[in-house]
Amino acid sequence: MSLSTPTDEIADDTQERMTKPTAAPTRLPLSRDRVLDAALTLADEGGIESLTMRRLGQSLGVEAMAVYYHVANKDRVIDGIVDIVFAEVELPEMGLDWRTAMRRRALSLRDVLARHRWAIGLMESRANPGPASLRHHDAVIGSLLAGGFDMAATAHAYSVLDGYIYGFALTKMNLPFEGSDDVADVAQTMLQPYAMDAYPNLVAFITEHAMQPGYDYADEFEYGLDLILDGLERTLRPVR
Repeated sequence: MSLSTPTDEIADDTQERMTKPTAAPTRLPLSRDRVLDAALTLADEGGIESLTMRRLGQSLGVEAMAVYYHVANKDRVIDGIVDIVFAEVELPEMGLDWRTAMRRRALSLRDVLARHRWAIGLMESRANPGPASLRHHDAVIGSLLAGGFDMAATAHAYSVLDGYIYGFALTKMNLPFEGSDDVADVAQTMLQPYAMDAYPNLVAFITEHAMQPGYDYADEFEYGLDLILDGLERTLRPVR
């Protein structure tokens, strides 16, 4: 008859677990998708300057040389993550009127650029664009052509829309304030070296508008976008 106690059994079980060799944690196999996902995270967190092949390897738990097996060089890494960003932008839907399609696409691109601020100056700069980038451009051109723009007018419309979207995103990213709560401090710093009446119109704008509760520069985006769409729509109307 066994004289062991429950305490003895617990101790034996604990000892067995401590002496049994533990399996090494399984590591996901490296792939191009994993490399690009890690690169996107680095760029989002620290800007494109923080993205190096050495840091990319470290974030994946491998040597940099292992990364080169899946992506040839840093330039191709950037090509890849720019294509991921393009894939996040809403594409114009077939059959949707051009104005609605362009408005949705503009709002989506604005939101995507807010998430990936490093991409603002890189979206149209790639000499080796990926399939998402090409699909995006093809869909925008197709939507404008289907809406009644000829090829020259399509080029004009695409240019003015992207100039506005990317320009607004860049301006918003570099503003020294977030909302009305920050405006007073920024304005005081800017205007302190000058006489109170040196810039009366600017002071009036700041105090009567920008410092009002709820002010957000980002709200200006849709106002400007609709002005552009109104202007483009007028180019389609027959001249009387």
